[in-house]
Order: sequence, then structure tokens, then C-alpha cells
Amino acid sequence: MTYDIQPTASHFIDGQYVEDKNGTPIPVICPVSEEQVAIVYEATPAIVEQALTAAKRAQGAWEAMTGTERGRVLRRAAEIMRERNYDLSVLETNDTGKPLQETLVADATSAADALEYFGGLAGSLTGEHIQLGDDFVYTRREALGVCVGIGAWNYPTQIAAWKAAPALACGNAMVFKPSEQTPLCALKVAEILHEAGAPAGIYNVIQGMGDVGAALVTDPRVDKVSLTGSVPTGRKVYAAAAEGIRHVTMELGGKSPIVIFDDADLEDAVGGAILGNFYSSGQVCSNGTRVFVQSGIKEAFLKRLSERLKDVKMGDPLDESVNFGPMVSGRQMEIVQGFIAKGIEQGARLVTGGQREGDKGYFLQPTVFADVTDDMVIATDEIFGPVLSVLDFDDEDDVLKRANATDFGLAAGVFTNDLKRAHRMVAGFEAGTTYINTYNLAPVEAPFGGSKLSGVGRENSKAAIEHYSQLKSVYVGMAPVEAPF
Repeated sequence: MTYDIQPTASHFIDGQYVEDKNGTPIPVICPVSEEQVAIVYEATPAIVEQALTAAKRAQGAWEAMTGTERGRVLRRAAEIMRERNYDLSVLETNDTGKPLQETLVADATSAADALEYFGGLAGSLTGEHIQLGDDFVYTRREALGVCVGIGAWNYPTQIAAWKAAPALACGNAMVFKPSEQTPLCALKVAEILHEAGAPAGIYNVIQGMGDVGAALVTDPRVDKVSLTGSVPTGRKVYAAAAEGIRHVTMELGGKSPIVIFDDADLEDAVGGAILGNFYSSGQVCSNGTRVFVQSGIKEAFLKRLSERLKDVKMGDPLDESVNFGPMVSGRQMEIVQGFIAKGIEQGARLVTGGQREGDKGYFLQPTVFADVTDDMVIATDEIFGPVLSVLDFDDEDDVLKRANATDFGLAAGVFTNDLKRAHRMVAGFEAGTTYINTYNLAPVEAPFGGSKLSGVGRENSKAAIEHYSQLKSVYVGMAPVEAPF
């Protein structure tokens, strides 16, 4: 981890890097060495004003371009991103601690997919014609205006593009605030978009913590807020946005179930549980951390899972043979350690893991609990770390009720070779994103989002267009106007 990752400046506004060291310093701590590897400065009120002014000024001309012209910019940005995938992946690995083996295929590549997909869609964003006798109505699909994006720390590059791509395709401008934990990657997204031809001011990135987010969300020039984050943060942002009746998309947390029936392919089920609990060191919002295993295969499942976890390799994430990275921060590691202690205290059986690995770096072993009951804290609260809870079940109807007995509703999965049962289960799941015989895949072509406390609105796919645009109806009268007097 020896790369120089200090950015040119803390913010990217109006097509260029901007610095204001009057802001509070935000140190970037390497999760492997625990040392400071870069520093950025929180946006001052002057920086916030500069970003919003630039976005407001630039938006009208961007919207006035044809969708094909806007799409060309997004597709070019996708090409540049793919050309620089290695360097962007190294930056993401330094920023988050995620293994390069993972970031090379899951981060900038996913961001490029979003830019390419919405770039291709931009030219097709049209209204419709509705004939009403001789009269007719036509609709115009118009931009919302200035959008604010607020990112989470687990997928900084991906989230920056997942919000930028549909927003810009629809003709909006955006001010994006990345998480203060991982502030670096969004700057590169802004830089690449500008290089690809996005006009100055169309996509701006400013740094900061909650106060900066609040200043953005409550500004009267802002028409839309899109947040990826925790439920507590989501409540605050949603309430603040509601004051101005702003459009809102919320992609929040989860406590998602994976239900494994005894006729499932064991190897696939174990693989799905690994993807749903230990990818990105468990720091994924849609993770299926409540793994319901039918009694007949419970011990076989635990045995095979424990065997496959022996293939975990921790170490320098820039070593491409390493497949498991540290937690993003010391604070997050402590939170997860607290949940592990609580699981043991409440009587769950620790099957494997549960310890910190080494004395430097925020590494936690993949942890598996069995004999978990529905009321244990590890089964009710979002942990956001590498902790898998196995719960027993026998009956389909019963397990569906238990799977839904949560305030969250982001994702859910089922493993079974009985396809009728599989479709019954996904129809019954109270979740926005569901899986049959796989888990945690999120292609840009498919809508992604949650229900209940896990959020509102959808990201990705054509569905995202509805959340970054609005329809205007135009009634055209072709006959004399009739009035009562």
C-alpha cells in the first residue's frame, strides 16, 4: 500500500479542482496500515455555495442538449473509466481496504456499466402522444434540476456513478458528497466526466460530514436528493428534504434473509451465503445476514461453509491473491466486535471466526454463528461486518413469516431446486430486491432498492429514470372553447 493517493485538491467544482483549507481537515486513514495516507478538507459554506451556484448555472444548457448528445458524454466517460480501471481500482483499494482482486471487477467496472447503460438510454427519453378526438395531449419528460447525491463508504466509485449516470442522462446537474470515510474516488468520477465532455458545473464533488450534507439537502436550489446510507441518516435526510417537498431516493440498510431448503444445491447455497455475508468484508447493505437453513441440511451446511472459509486469505489488499480485506475503519471494527460479543453473550454457538486477525489493520475473521434465534441482537440489528447468523427452520410458511419479521426490506434470497416453491417465496418476501439460487448480484439493467425502512425509490434500470425526471402534460385544443358563460 505505497501508492501516492493524495488528491489534487479536496473538491471538484465547475470543471476544476478547488481547495479551501479553512475547512475542517478530514484525514484518510489506510485500513491496513492504520496510518494517514491523504487528507482532504471539509467544504466551507463558501465551497457549498460555489458548488450549488455552478450546478444551477450549468443545468439549463445541459438539459437543452439532445439526449443523444448527453448520452455520448456518458458513454465516453465509461470508456475512459474502463481504460483506467487498474488505477481506479488501486485507489479504491487504498481508500476502502477492499482487495484489489475485488475492486478490479466490482467497482470502477460497475460504475462504467452505469455510465454506459444510461448513456445508451439518454436518447430514448421521450414523451408520448395521447389522441382525444380532435384534441390531443403530449407529454414532455423534463429534468428535475439540481440533484444532490450523498454516498456511502463501501462502494465509493460505484455509488458516485450510480447516482450521476441517471441524473445526467435526464438533463440534471449534480452536487455529490462522498462519505467522509472514503472521500477520494468520487473526485476521479467527476474528473473523468469532465474530460469526457460534461460541461463545467454539471457534476461537482464536495467533501464533508453531516453538516455539509444538511446544507446541501436544505438549499432551496436543490430539487432532488439521493442518499445511500444508514437508516438513522436516511431519516434525517428524508425529513430535511421533505421540508422543501423535494424528490427523494433512499437506499438504506437491511437485515436480509437467505432461506436455504434441504433440496438446494449445497455448494451453491454455501457460495450464496459467502457472497451474502463476506464479500467486501461483510460491508454490503443488501447482505443476507440471517441465513435460515432447513434442519435436514444444517450440519452439512455448517461443515461445508467452515471448510470453504479456510480459503480466506488476508493481507495486503494490493496483492491480487488476497481475497479478504479489513474493515473500513477502527470504529467500524469495534462496532462489529461488539455484536460478536453480544452474540456469544446471548447464547449463539460460535462456529468459526470471531477474532481480530493480527495487531495491525482492521481485520476481522469471517464469523459464523449457529443456533441463532430470531430475538437475538445479531439477528435483529444490521451489523455491517463479516458476521453470518444461521437460524433453523422446518416449515415453508413459518420461515417466510420469520424472514419478513423485520423493519427492513432491502433484499432476500431463496435456494431450492423446487422452482414452484422458489417463486412462492420471492412473491412472499417483503423486500425490493430478491434472488433465486444466487445472491447479491446487482447488474445495472435491473432495478435495485428496498421496501419498509430500507428505502424508497429504485436505482439502476429504466426505473431510475422516473426518479430523476418529471412529466409535463401539454393539452392541445383543436376546437372552439366551450365555457358555461
